[in-house]
Amino acid sequence: MMWRTSLLLFLLLLRLGAQGKPSPDAGPHGQGRVHQAAPLSEAPHDDAHGNFQYDHEAFLGREVAKEFDQLSPEESQARLGRIVDRMDRAGDGDGWVSLAELRAWIAHTQQRHVRDSTSSCPELHPYVFPATGVTSTEAQLSKVRLSPGEEFHDVEDAETYKKMLARDERRFRVADQDGDSMATREELTAFLHPEEFPHMRDIVIAETLEDLDKNKDGYVQVEEYIADLYSEEPGEEEPAWVQTERQQFRDFRDLNKDGRLDGSEVGYWVLPPSQDQPLVEANHLLHESDTDKDGRLSKAEILSNWNMFVGSQATNYGEDLTRHHDEL
Repeated sequence: MMWRTSLLLFLLLLRLGAQGKPSPDAGPHGQGRVHQAAPLSEAPHDDAHGNFQYDHEAFLGREVAKEFDQLSPEESQARLGRIVDRMDRAGDGDGWVSLAELRAWIAHTQQRHVRDSTSSCPELHPYVFPATGVTSTEAQLSKVRLSPGEEFHDVEDAETYKKMLARDERRFRVADQDGDSMATREELTAFLHPEEFPHMRDIVIAETLEDLDKNKDGYVQVEEYIADLYSEEPGEEEPAWVQTERQQFRDFRDLNKDGRLDGSEVGYWVLPPSQDQPLVEANHLLHESDTDKDGRLSKAEILSNWNMFVGSQATNYGEDLTRHHDEL
């Protein structure tokens, strides 16, 4: 149990180091807590005029797509071929790229910046072995161990800190999908960025409820909602945007019109349903490249339409295939 506590303490310190002290994370018009899916690309989706930049960034990820400009068409196609093989291996390995495999690849590339932000965190390097992506054991975590009776250092409020540790332990248990009390790179990323992972949805909702539900009745009242956005000063007139936000609460947040938000309503607010963008783009690429209309893509079909996937530029997938060979 000691090494597990050490692991959780390390993860907590990692979060504090990256984020600073906890804050309400709210802003005008209630947007601070809302997690919206980022677009696959800011480029116009303009295939009709031969502009495939949107497709390139959706298929490769924005940062990787930029490096395509440095490669020849021959190198571009060669690397695309390796990507096709990888997509198929990550799925059923039947020699074809299905819609599901294409969607999974696009979702993978779009989340790369989240995974890379975890892997590149300087505090993480002493504790994670890049070859396995698994957080090490008690010996590697001894620097942050708290033994029984040991004082909390550099923390103003020890009780608050203990509560934060308990909260993070609960989140870690959800992120730790294999239940081995060790953090793979994917599990650590889910712990640090829970809003990006569907299986973490309930814990994001639970934590939001705890933050806002000051009277601990299991709901968010309108005054609790407003208090998360605005702190009234004595004698100060309530700004117009706060009045607007009260109306937003009544009209759009409180879906069942009972005057308060339950867990499902909080979830609809902070993690609103959105279009499955990777699936939309996967359908588009399949439709445009599936010449025999059998609902799947052969390697030949993808390479014959390679300019839509990667254009006349290519990327550093030689590095990427090595760096992320165990992902997706």
